[in-house]
Amino acid sequence: MTIKVLTVDDEPDVRRLIEVKLKKAGFEVITAVDGEEGVEKAKSENPDLILMDVMMPKMDGYTAVEKIKTEMDPAPLVMMLTAKGTEDDVMQGLMGGADDYITKPFAPRELIARVKVTLIKAGRKADLPPE
Repeated sequence: MTIKVLTVDDEPDVRRLIEVKLKKAGFEVITAVDGEEGVEKAKSENPDLILMDVMMPKMDGYTAVEKIKTEMDPAPLVMMLTAKGTEDDVMQGLMGGADDYITKPFAPRELIARVKVTLIKAGRKADLPPE
């Protein structure tokens, strides 16, 4: 079974970088350009994991994560991936339902490793793409 990852970010270059690196690592990737579209695609595509930016038009990532976590059952795993990296920002993301919090700029190899660790912690090790 292929792990499906939804990447939600308003920056096209960031979305493209994440998409290329995740696909190369063996994941299926879908994208959304803002929090509102992210919530819609989460509900229609039912991803295994979501990478969510915070600062986006229409709906910020914190609000989107809250909606996803309260309106979907079961809710997908969510990792915040954002430039907002203060202790308060991290706490807001984790308290709002995020399973992990990564700050930009990020190293693609670290991102892939953190995605895998988050999936393993959720009991999805058997579904990970082969190395």
